[in-house]
Amino acid sequence: MVEKYKAKEIRISKINSLIKKLHDEGVYVIARIAVFQDPMLAKVRPDLAIHKKSKISSLPTSSSAFVSSSTLWYDNKKLAWIDPAAKEAWDYNIAIAKDAVARGFDEINFDYIRFASDGDLKDMAFPFYNSKTTLKRKVMKNFFEYLRIELAGVKISADLFGLTAVNKDDMGIGQVIEDAYVNFDYVAPMVYPSHYFSGFLNYKNPALFPYEVVGYSMEKALNRLTTYNLQLTTSTSDVSNSGSSVKLRPWLQDFDLGASYNADKVKKEIQAVYDSASSTPELINGFMLWNASNVYTKEALMTNN
Repeated sequence: MVEKYKAKEIRISKINSLIKKLHDEGVYVIARIAVFQDPMLAKVRPDLAIHKKSKISSLPTSSSAFVSSSTLWYDNKKLAWIDPAAKEAWDYNIAIAKDAVARGFDEINFDYIRFASDGDLKDMAFPFYNSKTTLKRKVMKNFFEYLRIELAGVKISADLFGLTAVNKDDMGIGQVIEDAYVNFDYVAPMVYPSHYFSGFLNYKNPALFPYEVVGYSMEKALNRLTTYNLQLTTSTSDVSNSGSSVKLRPWLQDFDLGASYNADKVKKEIQAVYDSASSTPELINGFMLWNASNVYTKEALMTNN
């Protein structure tokens, strides 16, 4: 489908060879797929995309209102989004995932598996999602379940907002952490301290308190995972059932936003992850660092420091 839509862009010319080289070095290789924030697919398949309600209001009320790229809705970064309820887009991303698996990737990581969270949200028009009949959480839960079925036997992980560890509602984006626990091998809340609102844990600037913010978020996520596993064990007569195999593997901040993130701050994030899991280390599968420029603080990762 990527070939059909001419949405192909080669960033790594010999990806199979690179994967082999990484495997030869003992490296676990993850392919990250950005799902519903997809400007490329929105441009070539506007019928699957979110549009500006204000621009299509004068057009016919039928699906023909969504076929033009001139009425696409954009977030604050000027990026277009796909309607999360568009099942054809689900299959498109699953096809990409299957291709990645066939090339040797050890795991598929799904990012932007949510409704848009910024931009003029009141001006969004969806060709498939109907807020009057379906909850956003239900849409995302159905998508998670579909991924699990279509990628049976494949290691898959979910990127979630950091606040999913704390909030019980879907925050208007469709993400509830328990829904991810059910369907993924690894759940990756993005507990970037800079992304928490002013006043979180009574901190005016949460970015200045990496240990406290990450530790609190992970503690809440682990408590909810423990509760989820307990519910699984008590809902079956199989005494050998000790709960799910899902593990938490958070994304941590290694970029400057809200504060300068030097080795000390990154180390504090990492320490918070392991300290929070001191009583349940089996529920943690390490951590991942994010920096959009792909430049990381090596000193924070050196074990002899």
